[in-house]
Amino acid sequence: MASSNSKSTNETARKIFKILLTNPRIKVSWVKAHAGNIGNERADQLTKDATQHGQPYSHTKLPKPHIKGLLRKRMLEEWQTLWKKGDTGRKIFNIMPSVSLRPTNWIREDVIFFSQHGPFPANFKRFHLSDSDYCSCGGIVTALHYATECIHTVSWHMRKPAPNFEQEWLKRVDNNLVSRHKIRGIIKFISENRDLFRPP
Repeated sequence: MASSNSKSTNETARKIFKILLTNPRIKVSWVKAHAGNIGNERADQLTKDATQHGQPYSHTKLPKPHIKGLLRKRMLEEWQTLWKKGDTGRKIFNIMPSVSLRPTNWIREDVIFFSQHGPFPANFKRFHLSDSDYCSCGGIVTALHYATECIHTVSWHMRKPAPNFEQEWLKRVDNNLVSRHKIRGIIKFISENRDLFRPP
């Protein structure tokens, strides 16, 4: 009997199997057909009624756009869960906590600045390419350092946020085209003048 087989792929059998698992007092056993068993006779009658008077089973065809919408929604939900629980890309996650199919319009310089993966002393130290994560101006290198206080990038400086507002500041920079142009200028300048930014 399919309902007692834990490996059955039949949906109805799987539902019955779960009911049996959660209700150990229910016992299933074989009953001889047409032997006067009241329950079995009633089941036979209901089966006949269903085949003669019941609603015919049919597959409902859904429009392709509807199916695509459902799949897109499910994909975004799974992607969001993975993004939220992930252990990589946390600097970007703090700026963009929600996934989206809309393009960010980030260019190379934006990615380098917000991820802090680029020609920075801190990044070089992380990969054992440098012994120091200090800028040649003496400050500890972060994206914030270059954008607000490094003596070599004064032309592109923005107002430095309070320590507890750094994440909000990064989000605002991301959403402000003028600020984005400034960080692009900073990254291009650093890339073209790497010797100037090497630790002392």
